[in-house]
Amino acid sequence: MASVLIQFAHPALEKSRVNQRLLEAASDVPLVTVNDLYEQYPDFDIDIDREQELLLRHDYVLLHHPMYWYSAPAMTKQWIDLTLEHGWAYGRQGNALTGKKMMNVMTTGGRQEAYQEAGYNRYTVRQFLAPFEQTALLCKMLYLPPFVVHGTHRIAEEGILEAVQQYRTLLERLTADEFNPDHAAQFAYANDFLIEKQSL
Repeated sequence: MASVLIQFAHPALEKSRVNQRLLEAASDVPLVTVNDLYEQYPDFDIDIDREQELLLRHDYVLLHHPMYWYSAPAMTKQWIDLTLEHGWAYGRQGNALTGKKMMNVMTTGGRQEAYQEAGYNRYTVRQFLAPFEQTALLCKMLYLPPFVVHGTHRIAEEGILEAVQQYRTLLERLTADEFNPDHAAQFAYANDFLIEKQSL
């Protein structure tokens, strides 16, 4: 069994139909800890000791957030800047996170077709996430493909239910340690890996 830490950051959660439902779906999965950063730190004053202790206690770290200006909300960056200290998370003596696994869980208003090299946004989601991937590698962590819910501005109830079920399935597979990182790495999105597993 494995433990999962969800580092959730949404500055306007009350306006987000999809993230509210995803968060609800995650809240009662055994071995999953939801850490709502905006609720915990409304003044952005990160408790570094608390956050580092949470990281040490979990095997997977999920950065769950909406895509804001092709990245994450400011709180996620604040958390990274302060918590992943040199000599602790990276550097010659920074080995605290070695072997842990990290991935992004994201919602985007744009449809998947917009996130292609020939699409409206000119780059793929994975390309936009390069700084997070490099951060994980610098901290000697394994970076996994992101779980992404596209088109949230116009998503229907059926689409929300599908995303919620997929997210629960992802968390259940992670905690059961049934998520094969090497195989999952072949996919652009964790969603695609889950769909393939369901069809086997």
